[in-house]
Amino acid sequence: MAYEVQEIKLSQRIFYYLIEHRELQEDVEIELYKAYTENENIRNLVKSQGEIAECMVERYGNVIYLIPKEENNYLGFSKKQLKAVLCKSNGTEKDYYLSQFVIITLLVEFYRGQGSSSKSRSYLRVGELMNCVTDQLKIGVDRAKEIEMEEDNSAIKSEERMEGVAFQDMYEAFEALRSEERGSRAKSTKEGFLYGILNFLQRQGLIDFVEADEMIYTTSKLDRFMDWNLLNKNNYDRVLRVLGVTENE
Repeated sequence: MAYEVQEIKLSQRIFYYLIEHRELQEDVEIELYKAYTENENIRNLVKSQGEIAECMVERYGNVIYLIPKEENNYLGFSKKQLKAVLCKSNGTEKDYYLSQFVIITLLVEFYRGQGSSSKSRSYLRVGELMNCVTDQLKIGVDRAKEIEMEEDNSAIKSEERMEGVAFQDMYEAFEALRSEERGSRAKSTKEGFLYGILNFLQRQGLIDFVEADEMIYTTSKLDRFMDWNLLNKNNYDRVLRVLGVTENE
């Protein structure tokens, strides 16, 4: 397919804008937004540039987003980078996976709806999040022990143990963190560990974290991602299985 020079230039402007801002809002850059939404050639060119850069370009509502793919460590975050940001200075693999578990728990607490929107609540308190993490880790540890006992007592033992979430490791990592008074910012404490994760999510524009009130709110950006992309039925069921939550709970 032959493209006009003007279409190529506009697609490059749009993609450069997305690299710089990560999103393109209709009411901020209406010219670029209309060029993307109304011209299929320009849209295809932008998406093609995204593929080369290992990104997805998606429109949710009236906003166009640049979403780095999972293995994109240049425009996204590598595991090493996330560990450095989210965990204490001598953080281990257990600490890293615990940080990811905290994020999954937060998402499930906010997005459990089954109606027109998956969002089921408007806010979450930090103390409630901490209790949810503790409870889910304990449930996971108990379930893993039950499965292990069933395998030990089975006449036919599987050659491989259950593969999945290492709840015991994450529980040990969480309990190894000190528990101090409210307001601690040290990542070696439970409170500081959670605050570090919440501040990171806030910098990404995914939540609003009001530290003074210890309140967590989601942003429209995260709401759109969850409703339009992340919470398709397969992904949703997979997250619930990880946390041991059933749909009718």
